[in-house]
Amino acid sequence: MTIANELDSTYGISDEELTRRFKESIRIDNEVRKIKGLPVAGYDDEARKAYLEYPDGRREYVGK
Repeated sequence: MTIANELDSTYGISDEELTRRFKESIRIDNEVRKIKGLPVAGYDDEARKAYLEYPDGRREYVGK
């Protein structure tokens, strides 16, 4: 069951659509960062650590 909030009724965009658009914007930003040679932030579930991944595939874990 989808519950409409005030923004949905005002702008006609569902929460699911906003989530889809947000995820797509992050994907596009990551692609642009790779093209520019900038690192992309990520999270390793197995190691439970944040990391920066560089365009050459190298990962640098953040923190201790």
